[in-house]
Amino acid sequence: MMEDEVVRRRRWLSRDAFLDYLGATNLIPGPNSTEMAMHIGRLHAGWPGLILGGAAFILPGAVIVALLAVAYGRLGSLPVVDGLLYGVKPVVIAVVAQAIGRLAPTAIKTSTHAVLALLAVAAIVYGIHELWVLAAIGVLAGAWTGLRARGTRGGRSSASIAGAVLSSGVGLSSSVSAAAGAASSVVAASVATGTAASAVSLPLLFLLFLKIGAVLFGSGYVLIAFLRADFVERLGWLSERQLLDAIVAGQITPGPVSTTATFIGYLLGGWTGAAVATVGIFLPAYVFVALSGPLVPRLRRSAWTSAVLDGVNVASLALMAVVTWQLARVALLDPLTIALAVVALVLLLKYRVNSAWLMLAGALAGYVARG
Repeated sequence: MMEDEVVRRRRWLSRDAFLDYLGATNLIPGPNSTEMAMHIGRLHAGWPGLILGGAAFILPGAVIVALLAVAYGRLGSLPVVDGLLYGVKPVVIAVVAQAIGRLAPTAIKTSTHAVLALLAVAAIVYGIHELWVLAAIGVLAGAWTGLRARGTRGGRSSASIAGAVLSSGVGLSSSVSAAAGAASSVVAASVATGTAASAVSLPLLFLLFLKIGAVLFGSGYVLIAFLRADFVERLGWLSERQLLDAIVAGQITPGPVSTTATFIGYLLGGWTGAAVATVGIFLPAYVFVALSGPLVPRLRRSAWTSAVLDGVNVASLALMAVVTWQLARVALLDPLTIALAVVALVLLLKYRVNSAWLMLAGALAGYVARG
């Protein structure tokens, strides 16, 4: 949806630049979509744009999730969730497939890129962590360019140069991750001095979500693992069912899945808890984007580092393709869901219908079919 809005419709970014920043978001912790909104805001309106871009992207979903949490507190369940997800998921598959189709020619510029894309897909399917795949493909792309240019001046090989540059990109998370480690120590100490199902502490709630936001790589399943370890097992603040309902609330609402934190914060501390949890989980993303954003154009000025970024972009596209395939196997369950996906894809490609309207239509169709 962002690519459609800022590249095709408004032309704020070229497809090349969009892919560069998409690759950069994959190398840092936090929700990629939120970090892309921050990057776009900074590029379009400077540092105030970074703040406003992130806030505008986060707040609508956070408010909706908080309102769901209010209803959940009164009803004890999330009504019509199954029907909404049933209809929305096939449309999401079509939206992402269309975006991959538009970005692929920009990312895969040469036969070497095509080979790297296949390697990335194979590695991800095999189960290698996506961050390692991104790093490895980036280093391979930089090394190949260096070998072709015979770039071994100064006693340093092109592979080592590319690896150092990529390490600096991946290493942007080190300072905040160190702070997250300190937060983890505080959490452990707090748990050790307390009892199971201890009283909710807002400062501890903030530190917990700050830690999660600073180290969260990967999918929503990784988020579930972090939340379960801290809130269910260690502190006993949530039940298993409450945790799963919170994850569902983050998935069925607009905005990043990390707004699950808002739901949990409201359950544990009302509106204040919702605000504390939301700020905690998204604050590291602001820090990472502020640090990494200005570096991306500089990487393009060197042939080696530009090649590394090209490799990361290829791997990012491969990651999108694999995740889309995996989700399609879950979302396309029967003739109706397949039809929804096909119709949505045709409307996107031929008539350029706004994807937001298509997802709303999918939600309504799912509600009618399953409601």
